[in-house]
Amino acid sequence: MDKPSLCVFGEVLFDCFPDGRHVLGGAPFNVAWHLQAFGAAPRFVSAVGEDADGEKIRAGMRHWGMLTSDLQTDPDHPTGRVRVSLENGEPSYDIVPDSAYDFIRTPTEMGPFALVYHGTLALRQPVSEATLSGIKSAEPDLVFLDVNLRAPWWSRDKTLALVTEADWVKLNEHELAMLAGAAAASARPIPELARDFMEQHDLSGLIVTMGSEGALGLIKGSEPVRVAPQPALEVVDTVGAGDAFAAVTILGIVNGWSLDKTLSRAQSFASKIVGQRGATEANPDLYQPLVDQWGLAN
Repeated sequence: MDKPSLCVFGEVLFDCFPDGRHVLGGAPFNVAWHLQAFGAAPRFVSAVGEDADGEKIRAGMRHWGMLTSDLQTDPDHPTGRVRVSLENGEPSYDIVPDSAYDFIRTPTEMGPFALVYHGTLALRQPVSEATLSGIKSAEPDLVFLDVNLRAPWWSRDKTLALVTEADWVKLNEHELAMLAGAAAASARPIPELARDFMEQHDLSGLIVTMGSEGALGLIKGSEPVRVAPQPALEVVDTVGAGDAFAAVTILGIVNGWSLDKTLSRAQSFASKIVGQRGATEANPDLYQPLVDQWGLAN
């Protein structure tokens, strides 16, 4: 049986930490990295600069077995960088503007895709925004939007338009409140707010992450499902936890897992990621037990 054709669109960059570490990152890249390790072989559509950072990213992808045919080289703009700072274990980000991923050109092949994943950050410039519109115009079976609101690189109206165009949306509880609006979010329980948001935008599914409280998932016609990390979980850093959760959620969607099974597995994998430094890990041993347990080897 052929694997579903997945497209991951958006930024790839280096997360630059206070201790001098430079770690491959960007939410779409992290998602593609995890999907590759789980055997899904996604097409990753992005761009890097004609520089040392770009070469490191391309080499890292090849080493991990990822397809590089849709990783473009932009001679006019540098590879993306984000300066990451941590306060009480929570990351904050200083995102460098006018990076290569802001200027992703239309790929030579546009599908068909079973699912297209994208975020919001890489759409801050019209070139990449138009490219994503072209990919979505090829009518993938599903569009999965991973909301990532980073000031000053977002607007409520544009983000809500993206939500309406999506089938599945993942965001955190704070982003849900910001997009729902102050009046709608005021003193309302998250499950109620999430249900209204999903119905308003005619979504097939909605995932709301809540940090140490876990996550809430909703699909049409079913009761909400809530998952939480183990109480004794050791947290090293939270960078990339949401991307890990998104990757396994996508696996669940395309493999027909129940929502309960999908969220349980997504939470389990995200818990592994927060126990390490950085959002990606070039260690197949992290993934192989889950590949076997979840029946992804075939």
